[in-house]
Amino acid sequence: QVQLVESGGGLVQAGGSLRLSCAASGRTFMRHTMGWFRQAPGKEREFVACILWSGGSRYYADSAKGRFPISRDNAKNTVYLQMNSLKPEDTAVYYCAASPLGLGGNSRAYDYWGQGTQVTVSS
Repeated sequence: QVQLVESGGGLVQAGGSLRLSCAASGRTFMRHTMGWFRQAPGKEREFVACILWSGGSRYYADSAKGRFPISRDNAKNTVYLQMNSLKPEDTAVYYCAASPLGLGGNSRAYDYWGQGTQVTVSS
């Protein structure tokens, strides 16, 4: 029973903030890299950010670096994506994912995926 459940999506005006949460089972979460991906209508799924199981190392896409810090709370089996200074082009379905490998943005390295949460940024 391995599950990832996202929450925190919604509608926000440009310039606003949202915090996405992903609650994971311990079997998936422990010693797994946790990542966030997004997919806009008509576009390919793209990497956003990921964090090592220890929480000590992070890797960001250029679009997210300095704007969307990722963090994790292992005691709560939860990973977060704090989205600040949101832009209309950030509108997408955001997915949480878990990988047994190290840091990286290749979606094929991630074995487990959440159902996704919609983020819509209005202008």
